[in-house]
Amino acid sequence: MALTHVLLFFHLLGAVSFFAGGALVGTLQLAAIRRGRPSEIHALLRLAPVGVALVGTGALFTLGFGIALAEHEGFGFSPAWIQAALGLWVASMALGGYGGRTARHARHLAERLAGEGDAPSPELRALVAARIPLRASLASGVMLLAILALMVWKPA
Repeated sequence: MALTHVLLFFHLLGAVSFFAGGALVGTLQLAAIRRGRPSEIHALLRLAPVGVALVGTGALFTLGFGIALAEHEGFGFSPAWIQAALGLWVASMALGGYGGRTARHARHLAERLAGEGDAPSPELRALVAARIPLRASLASGVMLLAILALMVWKPA
């Protein structure tokens, strides 16, 4: 098996992991918005670290093996589509991290409130449904789709 195939395999494996983790975290966040009791919100958001681990692993694989593949194929960092993909990757990670921080705080608050009587909380509701972090996470996902488009079509 050629080195190109090995690098491409792990790069694509990373991409699948990256997207799967993002989809899992996004789905859990949206499901938590529709819940009222802290125990229900915690039950959903406590699974988010699995998605975050998938995103982190996928991010490292896509970046590391993608750079190695670009170097091996003789592209380097010169093509604009590679530069754009790297810029989008950094922005996506930053926005996803920002959006995820609020969800992490909501998870901890939900756990605490579930142990203190499990009564609905306006503070928890505000954290779970905070618009700016949700939009940041959505923008992160859109950037991942843009990266995918760049990788598939490789515009000049």
